[in-house]
Amino acid sequence: MSCLTPLPLHLSILHKNPKFIHTRTTQNQHSTSPFTVRSTSTVKEIEKPFGKPTEVEGGLSSKLGEAEQFPPIRAAKRVVLVRHGQSTWNEEGRIQGSSDFSVLTAKGESQAETSRLMLIDDAFDICFSSPLIRSKRTAEIIWSARKEEIITDANLREIDLYSFQGLLKHEGKAKFGSAFRQWQVDAPNFNIDGHYPVRELWARARNCWTKILNHESRSVLVVAHNAVNQALVATAIGLGTEYFRILLQSNCGVSVLDFTPRIEGGSPNICLNRLNQTPNSPVAGSSAGRKTSKRIVLVCHGFSQGNSEASISCTGDTPMNMLGIIQSQKTAELLLDLKVSAIVSSPKVASVETANVISRIQEAADCLGADCVPRYVEMKQLQDLDVESILQQSKKDATEVPCLQLGFLNGYEDEVKTEIWDQSGQAWKSLLQELSTESESENIVVAVGHPVAHIALMGHCLNLTKEWMGSFHLDAGSISVIDFPDGPAGRGVIRCINYTAHLGRWSIPITRSVPDDEAF
Repeated sequence: MSCLTPLPLHLSILHKNPKFIHTRTTQNQHSTSPFTVRSTSTVKEIEKPFGKPTEVEGGLSSKLGEAEQFPPIRAAKRVVLVRHGQSTWNEEGRIQGSSDFSVLTAKGESQAETSRLMLIDDAFDICFSSPLIRSKRTAEIIWSARKEEIITDANLREIDLYSFQGLLKHEGKAKFGSAFRQWQVDAPNFNIDGHYPVRELWARARNCWTKILNHESRSVLVVAHNAVNQALVATAIGLGTEYFRILLQSNCGVSVLDFTPRIEGGSPNICLNRLNQTPNSPVAGSSAGRKTSKRIVLVCHGFSQGNSEASISCTGDTPMNMLGIIQSQKTAELLLDLKVSAIVSSPKVASVETANVISRIQEAADCLGADCVPRYVEMKQLQDLDVESILQQSKKDATEVPCLQLGFLNGYEDEVKTEIWDQSGQAWKSLLQELSTESESENIVVAVGHPVAHIALMGHCLNLTKEWMGSFHLDAGSISVIDFPDGPAGRGVIRCINYTAHLGRWSIPITRSVPDDEAF
């Protein structure tokens, strides 16, 4: 039974629009994202104007099957990536690259200690680290009293930036002019001293994966750097160099990838379990050093009433259980760091309940004084966020496709996945439109729905295809944040995926101890 009180009447007004139950008019329309997927990186320069779709032979390259092939594995393997803590050159705004002159600041040491506590109960078999001081020191703090030796790998060093290294950013701009501009806006084609640093980095990342996957271990910790961790995540799930600076890696941010063997052998199934879970709030700070005033926060509703306390339905329309209500309250508290402009939810009960909690806390936060007038947060329901009704059409039962298991979407029929993908595409356009309509300079839209809906939305943000949906994972109560530093018409920067640290003791651990034959 839900403990939530109903919304005031003025927040429950219905509208005749078939998509939004409550809508506003807008002049801007966004039909497609300008960001295109590439599954491979080549040495040949990509001749394209910045911001336009990249065309390759045969059309746009967005086939998951074209992703890099990795060595087969015999058992499930989880890899946890951590970026080093703040360094002295991070603090100074100096370009580090693969130089080895900076060390951790006091803040960086503290961040590493927070990461150690976050991972203290996790059973890692081995730790790989970049040999650079700032990364190796972070690894030593996190690894702490564990007895196994830390293995350094030169391929895990930060991106090689050659003549840029050691310069302050304004010095790089003054000294290199157009080359520095290209590094900022078209990094895959950036050339310096006869090198293409981003393409070289992607090749190194693939070499790292070969070594990591060939190692006889089940749970692996990797401590490295911003750019190389981006490349590791991207190459693992088959994304090319155009995704540089799109998958954010903050100081001591944690990302998790799950590798599971295929029955038929060959390259393993790969799932991005979470991206950039940070020691501090995921909604504070800039996007890759760029300020942003436009943001979409994807909130997965909490656990719903079902067969167990910690469960979420893929087909029903049930209210949240007590654990789900706690999760929604924790999410609402986290979002107090933001001034939310609008909340858009699926019409399903658990999503509406979560949206109501966020709205009430947002409105109350600005009204603590006796004479204060509450701030109105616009609430809407978007029919296209209802994916449960589509999943219900599947002929597969819950034992064949257990809801929210890693890669469970791969088990659904192609027509079900196609309908989810197409409907979510319409939802994504509606959210971009909503992001464009706010007259104020800052516009933050919160979308509340089922994890499956948000997985598809992130795929549309990255301009992928439905085949990629099995490459992402979201938990109940999690949030994922997408920033738009160039506005809604520009590329979305993924600040975090499946962030759950705000849930505290009610969160799902970053990694889990795995008995001998138990899959992740």
